[in-house]
Amino acid sequence: MTILSHRVDGPAWAPLLVLGPSLGTTLHVWDPQMEALTASWRVLRYDLPGHGGSAPVSEVTVGLLADAVLALATQEKADRFAVGGISLGGAVAATVAVTAPERVSHLVLCCSSARFGEPGPWHERAHAVRRDGMKPLADVLPARWFSAPETGTEAVIEAVTEVRRMPYGVDVGSYAACCEALADYDLTGELGAVAAPTLVVAGADDPATPLAHALTLAAGIPGALLTVVPGASHLAGVERPEEVTAAIVRHLGGERAAEGARTRRRVLGDAHVDRAEAATTGFTRDFQEFITRYAWDGIWNRPGLDRRTRSCVTLTALVAGGHLEELAMHVRAALRNGLTPDEIKEVLLQSAVYCGVPAANAAFAVAQRTLDEVGVL
Repeated sequence: MTILSHRVDGPAWAPLLVLGPSLGTTLHVWDPQMEALTASWRVLRYDLPGHGGSAPVSEVTVGLLADAVLALATQEKADRFAVGGISLGGAVAATVAVTAPERVSHLVLCCSSARFGEPGPWHERAHAVRRDGMKPLADVLPARWFSAPETGTEAVIEAVTEVRRMPYGVDVGSYAACCEALADYDLTGELGAVAAPTLVVAGADDPATPLAHALTLAAGIPGALLTVVPGASHLAGVERPEEVTAAIVRHLGGERAAEGARTRRRVLGDAHVDRAEAATTGFTRDFQEFITRYAWDGIWNRPGLDRRTRSCVTLTALVAGGHLEELAMHVRAALRNGLTPDEIKEVLLQSAVYCGVPAANAAFAVAQRTLDEVGVL
């Protein structure tokens, strides 16, 4: 099918995470999670047909939507990616994980199901929407989406208010077609084919996909983890964003990458990291992710040495290895970590004894030029 309307946020070097919305909402239903997720993922969000910016359709299946998601990932040059979704978006994500297991690194299913009940009610809803338009249904949907729409922080109330408006703008025929796609959807017998580490998130008060649906997913998918969010209904990520976001970040392993990204910026500076991210290509993206996770978090964030000491060690290692192209960057980093020009000089003098005078001579030239550029000498 036609490529779905979508947007991509997050650093270019980061691995891809594709997220789908629920029926009747747009990609902005994921807004409460974006700040946390884009710290370590390149997040692609898409709109369902006839929703948001996606073109309307007269018919569709969950399988066709899954094919469209795979096409989006291919367009982003992602051989492997994480995928997730809410409700219908979760059904699409699960179908992607079943049909292309070699491409899915992680799976996140929020308030979703392997089978959304009997087909009859979905066909009835499709008929009613085609007959009466979206307004009658849009007026009552939020009662199923939110357990207490007027409670929570100011940010939560604003997000809930925004989501409540979404179904009024959905194309009638496309909404009906999505209802019919859900009527035909049944992945119950194929859950065992999911190979990716899976998180199932359920709202404790969800009437649309009750806890029994989440239990079926968690029991059928090998090794799946289940998180039940108290006081949340069908759109748990909007109603209880902190709990849902924390569960997703833990599952995706984003905490370490996010900490590494923050440390990298503190040590090297925003300008350097911004340039590195802008220069990232599909060929170098995996390496950028590697150094962010393992160097900048795994090593630089270890408690055994402070950052001043780590800068001393790094400068010495660069001199010893003759890596002058990296030395200027880490002279600047040493200043950011609190070393003075005199202390940097002492490190280079020490290196002259143990790494060789020629190596230290070249290092002094690089350091002199760098300190002059910074304006500290």
